Amino acid sequence: MTSRILRPVRAGRSAQQPRSAASLRARLPLVTAAVVAAGLCAACGPSSQSVGSASPATGQSSQALSSATPPASASASAEASPSASASPSASATAQPSSSPTPSRAQSPAAPKPARTSAAPAPARVPGPGYDSSADGQKLIDAALSAAKADGRMVLLDFGANWCGNCKAADKVFAQPQTAAILGASYHLVKIDIGGNSSANSALLRKYSPSGGTYTMPVLIVVNSSGKVRTDTHATGNPSLTAEGINAFLRKWAS
Repeated sequence: MTSRILRPVRAGRSAQQPRSAASLRARLPLVTAAVVAAGLCAACGPSSQSVGSASPATGQSSQALSSATPPASASASAEASPSASASPSASATAQPSSSPTPSRAQSPAAPKPARTSAAPAPARVPGPGYDSSADGQKLIDAALSAAKADGRMVLLDFGANWCGNCKAADKVFAQPQTAAILGASYHLVKIDIGGNSSANSALLRKYSPSGGTYTMPVLIVVNSSGKVRTDTHATGNPSLTAEGINAFLRKWAS
């Protein structure tokens, strides 16, 4: 009995197996398609907009972005304008501080030499002896005019060519040191009083009015106005040496 009952069951199972395999084979393409569709949906995700409205939305967003964001040139000009407007005040502030301040790298200016007035050329010193033919007054007038121009003194030397003391004085006048003092500080005028010139004798009495016997040479220092400063006929002659005459000349040079 048992064997008879089991046989129909096994037969039924064996009969059902071909059907289930066939149904699976028939359903397999559908299941595969469903799985593929589900995978595509999961990969793409749901969309709230339609495909046709995607491109206009993108265009609108780009337009909105362009309208909201100013161009680079406009922003650059806007950023540059405050600095440009502030530049006049900055330059006005910088000018006073920069203009008067010299650069330290500059070398100091060389000191200018002190202005000194050029010394006048030395006056001419006459040679030894006396010119008996010369006009003594004209010689004195010329010397006084030159003294007014250069500020020197005038030394009147009254003597004679035969006078030994006068010759001794001429030798000292010719020495370089004495000649330098004479040329720097005096205009020397030599007047002959050893002859018969009454005019020259009158000039002697004009500048040495004390009279009496004159010991030659008579040395008289006068300023540019003709005023007598010293007269050796009244004071006595210095030593007729370089030391004596040089000391005399330096004393009355100014």
